[in-house]
Amino acid sequence: MEESRSIPNPKPAGPALRFVAAALIVRDDEILICQRRPDQPMALLWEFPGGKIEPGESPEQALVRELEEELGLQAVIGRRITRIRHNYRHGGAVDLQFFVVHEISGEIQNRIFHQYRWVKLHDLPRYDFLAADRGLIRDLAAGKLL
Repeated sequence: MEESRSIPNPKPAGPALRFVAAALIVRDDEILICQRRPDQPMALLWEFPGGKIEPGESPEQALVRELEEELGLQAVIGRRITRIRHNYRHGGAVDLQFFVVHEISGEIQNRIFHQYRWVKLHDLPRYDFLAADRGLIRDLAAGKLL
């Protein structure tokens, strides 16, 4: 009879995967971008507003909630523009879904960001964005996707 023993898995568990929805809030030829605070991970990098999809939420529901929490905005979520999966060097991983938003109501109330700006699409590459967003930034600046 062979002896049975447990062999430890030589591969460590993969990074935790976070599911995130983000808004491409567009008005005319400008888009809203937000800068992380100095006390946050990946401090002072630029990103699009949005956040984690909670259990039981659709990406669109999560985005409506996040835009209210972060910016005090009510939004009509449009079509999904793209989906990106990115593995960060520090071990985290994110599955990002980007949705276009053409309709918002309410005045922007900056509740969590260092700052926000409306910028022209072709100016997006001038800003230091999160690594996961950089391919999208190039496409948006080149007039693709929107």
